Amino acid sequence: MRVVTAALAIATGIIVLLGYFFPPLEPLRLTLVNWAIAIAGMAVLVGIFNLVAVQMEKIRSRQKGSVYGAVLVISLAATFVFGALVWGPENFYLRLLVVEAIIVPVEAALMAILAVTLIYASIRLLRRRVDVMSVVFLAVALLFLFLVVPTPFGPVPGDQALLQFLGMFSRGGARGLLIGIALGTLLTGLRVLFGVDRPYGGN
Repeated sequence: MRVVTAALAIATGIIVLLGYFFPPLEPLRLTLVNWAIAIAGMAVLVGIFNLVAVQMEKIRSRQKGSVYGAVLVISLAATFVFGALVWGPENFYLRLLVVEAIIVPVEAALMAILAVTLIYASIRLLRRRVDVMSVVFLAVALLFLFLVVPTPFGPVPGDQALLQFLGMFSRGGARGLLIGIALGTLLTGLRVLFGVDRPYGGN
């Protein structure tokens, strides 16, 4: 059975890959991709049902943190009812109540925590090892925070030019991360394609 699953996975990967280069395989490639999207959607639904079941069990047994579980279940149910059944995802009031009032502030708070964490990590790095790159990292991070955060004295003279100059470092780092992610994804796909890794249960 393991040989059959491995052969099916490798054949599917080869067909999808060749479908990008040979037009006759395009319909079969699209069919396989649509199947994968449908399976991924069902996996998300199963994950949501499992999340609700776990939280309901916590609420029923009155475990620690069950209040947060109740808030999660109520919020999930309300978002589903009003977002999918009553108003729709493009409704103005739904976007105002859910996106603008909840999601955007949470994302801003997470980004603020990330900035503080990066500064703290760079300071700890300087305590352990002082070199040019660690000093450059801390200096660029502090300059970005100083230029982005509003000051009581108004904008800093020349802040836009300095932001554009420092943006070279951030864009270079972001592109490096994207290239690393792309190479890692390519390597993982090749390992699955050649049967080295078998995340589908063939190990």
